[in-house]
Formats: sequence, structure tokens, C-alpha cells
Amino acid sequence: MKGVLSCKKLAQLVRCSVEAIKTPSIKTRPLEPADCLMSACAVFSLKYRSLLQFDHDSREKIISHNLSSVYGIKDIPSDTRMTERLDEVSVASLRKAYKRLFSQCQRSKHLELLRYCDNRYLLPLDASGYFYSKEVHGENCCEKNHRDGSKSHHHQMLSGALVHPDRKVVLAFAPEPIMKSDGARKNDCEHRLAERLLADLEREHPHLPLIITGDGLCCDGPFIKRLKQGGHRFILVAKESNHKALFEEFPSLPQSSYQQIMNHVEHEFNWINGLSLNDSHLDCSVNALEHWELLPNGKQQHWVWVRDLTLNERNVDTIMRGGRARHKIENETFNTLKNQGYQFEHNFGHGNKNLSSVFAYLMMLAFLLINYSSLAVKRFKKHWCRCCRKSDCGEISAAYLRSVLSAVWRICGALWPMAIKGLLWCQVPLNGQTLH
Repeated sequence: MKGVLSCKKLAQLVRCSVEAIKTPSIKTRPLEPADCLMSACAVFSLKYRSLLQFDHDSREKIISHNLSSVYGIKDIPSDTRMTERLDEVSVASLRKAYKRLFSQCQRSKHLELLRYCDNRYLLPLDASGYFYSKEVHGENCCEKNHRDGSKSHHHQMLSGALVHPDRKVVLAFAPEPIMKSDGARKNDCEHRLAERLLADLEREHPHLPLIITGDGLCCDGPFIKRLKQGGHRFILVAKESNHKALFEEFPSLPQSSYQQIMNHVEHEFNWINGLSLNDSHLDCSVNALEHWELLPNGKQQHWVWVRDLTLNERNVDTIMRGGRARHKIENETFNTLKNQGYQFEHNFGHGNKNLSSVFAYLMMLAFLLINYSSLAVKRFKKHWCRCCRKSDCGEISAAYLRSVLSAVWRICGALWPMAIKGLLWCQVPLNGQTLH
């Protein structure tokens, strides 16, 4: 299905997904929630630094027309109107957009590029914060009491993304926001979030074969049993501070070993099959893999993972690479959102109800659009390889709204091809026609 994942078609899929979303009517100038949602998505896709900057630029006739052509925005809201409407939107209603984009990627066969071990997909899980304040707060904020008697308010979410050790692209699923009811302790929060995220994934993608990877907080008996119950494979980090019995038993038992040298780096693998996770869960059997890495400069690195399938000399290197790919949820996802122009931790507006979480959802959705495009659109993939920084994509996208040639648009239909700032301003054609 060549070209089925062009950027414009992806944006149209998002538009169709959010058109059914309704919010309480406002007596002042009426605005469709879909226009507000797509405007916010455009803000993050084009990496605007503020809603006010977007509001100012959208008044230009050419940009206004191009936003309508690409994102289907019929009535561009001001920054105040946008925040008023989005504060009433439920984050659960945005999950449909994620699901439709993922389904389209499956049908176009581009998802096959991310298949890994056992013909499954790697799905690392990790949580990150996107709002913190001691003054601004709303009814859905989590609270933290400090020793000095002060109180802070914050928002966090747990996210999962499909990754591959050999590819830069990450495809994120709809994140799961932390609620007040999830508790104050980090372990309790992430466990409840992981339960909800897995339940949503199994409901929306029941036939998707997954290998779940996670940090030491995920490596406990109840969560491993939950993964096995759902038919998922896993590669989880085991830490000595949380698994003393496992680390005491491991060196005292006969181990299988394997060594290899790749690119002047020495790797040593030690593993044992059929261990109990800990004394509290003797019925939870896992296979433990220890990996030592010796770098040419003499520096050593050490990891221990547990997984469900039998370990042997043929698969330990694959398991190691899959376990270490967990860092992509941090580096390629959250760090990109925070440091590559998306302004993930910038407060675009908090609101009284859902505004902060809706912005985080839409920011992740905009990030997903660019990653789907990099996976499918040839011109974008060519630019992605040449771009020295991912933050450059936003600048080129914004320049594209001003300088795209109608002939180029009719040929490739893509939002983020190579564009050069300073070209003559012209309009993106609607339905293949140039406006004069």
C-alpha cells in the first residue's frame, strides 16, 4: 500500500478520530472540539514554542489556508479559546486516534520492520513527569507533601512504545496518566498504571504479540504472573537491592557461559534456567541472564535480566540486545519530547480539569505522527537521515507551511519533505488545485 502513510493522510486519520468528541457548549463564539484538538496537534507537530506564537502565525492568510488543507482545521481558535475547550476533553476519548494510526500502520505492513525475537515486538515501559508546580494545580493533580511542610502538585504518565535495537523509530501507544487514586508511593503508582496500560493494550490490540521490557520496579511476582496470564513474553531488569535471594542463589548454582567479541568489545554471558524469583514467590519460575561488557578503555558494565523462555547460547545475545533496547523509551521517546523541540515539560496551560493531560496526549500524538512518517514516507526518511537534530524537523515543517510548492504537494502529498526556508510563499492546494 504505497504512500498510504503520507503525512497528510495520517493527519486526516487523526481528524476523523476526534470529530466525534464533544464538550459542554460555551455561550461565546462556538468552536468545534475537533478544530481545537487539531490546532493543538499542529502546535506540537510544528514545534511552536507557545500557543501565542501559533495564534499570531495562524492569522496569516497562507498559513491559515495550509493548516486547513493539512490538518482539516475549519476555524482556527485563539489560544484562550483553545485552552477553554480542551480543558473539558477527556483523555480517554483521544485513545481512538492512537488506535486508528496503529491499525493503518499494520495494514500498510510498515509495522513488520519492528518485529524482533520470536516474531514479537519489543515494548518497553517507563514513566515520566510532564508538569510540576507548588502553586498551580487542578482537581486531577497528584500531590506530594514535603518535609518542610510545603505541598507540590505534579502530573506523570506511564508510556509504552514499540522499539527495535537497530532502528531509531519508536511507535508509542496511548500513555496512561497517573491519578490521585493510584497512591503516593512510586511502586504502587507504576504497578496500577501498568495494569491499566496492559488491559487497554489487550482490549485494543488483542492479537499483537509482545515482549514487555521494564526496569526493576516491574520485576516482581504479581506483575510477572500478570504478564504470563496475558500471554506476553518479558525481559525485565533484576536489581540486587530488590532480589537478594536471586542474587545469592545465582552464583552458587552451575551456570552456562558464553563469550564473544564484537567491534573490540568483549561480552560475557552467564545464565541459569528455572530459578525462583524470590522467597515470596517460589512458584514464579524465571530464567536469569547475567551480562558483562568490557570496553576497550577498561570500563565494565553489568546487567542482569529475567525472562520466561529458555536461555541458550543461540539466543542470549538477542535477549541482551532486547533488554538494553529498553533505554529507547527514555532516550528516543521522553528525552526527545523534552529536549528536541516538543517542549514536553513546558506549561502550555494547566486548566482546572484535563488541559495539562490533554496537551501531553496530543504532544505524544504529534510525536507519533512524525515517527510514522519517518517509517513510511520516502522523502521524510531521506530528510531524517540527513537531519543533524530531530528538533530541525519542526523548523522545516513550519517553513514548509509557508514555502511548499503546489507541484511538490501534488506529487508526494507529504507534510515533512525537504523544504528550504526563504522560498516564495505559496499555498498548499486543496484537492490538488492551486489557489490564486
